[in-house]
Amino acid sequence: MGGADRLGEPVGPGMRLLHAGFAALCVVVTGALIVAGGRALLPTPVEPEPSTVEAEAPAAVPTAPSPEPKPTLGKSRSIDPLMVAPPQLDDVELERVAPRQPLSDLALAEPPKPKLSGDWKGTTLFRPFASSAGMVAAQRYSVTIAGIDVVQSDETCLDNGKSWTCGAHALGAFRAFLRGLAVVCAIPADKDRGEFTVRCRSGKKDVGEWLVENGWARAEKGSPYEEAGDKAQSLRKGIYGAAPENADVPPLTGSTEAAPSTPDTIIDLSGEELTPPVGLPEPAQ
Repeated sequence: MGGADRLGEPVGPGMRLLHAGFAALCVVVTGALIVAGGRALLPTPVEPEPSTVEAEAPAAVPTAPSPEPKPTLGKSRSIDPLMVAPPQLDDVELERVAPRQPLSDLALAEPPKPKLSGDWKGTTLFRPFASSAGMVAAQRYSVTIAGIDVVQSDETCLDNGKSWTCGAHALGAFRAFLRGLAVVCAIPADKDRGEFTVRCRSGKKDVGEWLVENGWARAEKGSPYEEAGDKAQSLRKGIYGAAPENADVPPLTGSTEAAPSTPDTIIDLSGEELTPPVGLPEPAQ
């Protein structure tokens, strides 16, 4: 049986085959057009420049190092952990060499601070009064610095035939050094008064050494200050030097006499007789 088309006319089998073929052709053409349209929409690839290619070239992948061949182990020997085997030495004798010098002074340890000898554990003299360069008095003590030849306050020195008051200048320098501070002298602890010739120090400075090294005292022969005295004399310090410009004017050193002792009372009652007061009123009842 045949069918009918839209106009109602009968359609034979040949016509149906024709329609089916036309429909299949339309499907194929439509698919081809879709594929072609998709390719047209894709961007056109741009070839990069040679420099860009070199810059964007991937880095070479490091290759893994080839495994090192394992050393061939010889025959093992037993080791006693409680015994140290001596190293194998040749027949040549060993020689001990001196250690190398340090690279800097920072690696060296500081030397220990010198300790004061026992004779420095003496008596402290507060506010000492200097009558000459090397002679002090305080409390009930009169001390002469040991190991020096004291330059008296009234002594004069010659410089190219010119006389100048070196003793007064030495006294002024010594008083400036003391500055009224306390000094410690090697006076026996059981002595509470008297005259002594001992070593003294002000702080950590040896008083006799300071006087000799600055030329304000002469070192005695055989004293520990002889080297300092020779150096001061070669450098023309203190009394060995030239006269100062104002040598005619003595320095302001004050009186060379010690301060008077303090009396027990400030009221002088000598030659007076004490009488009780008279005419006092009677106490109130």
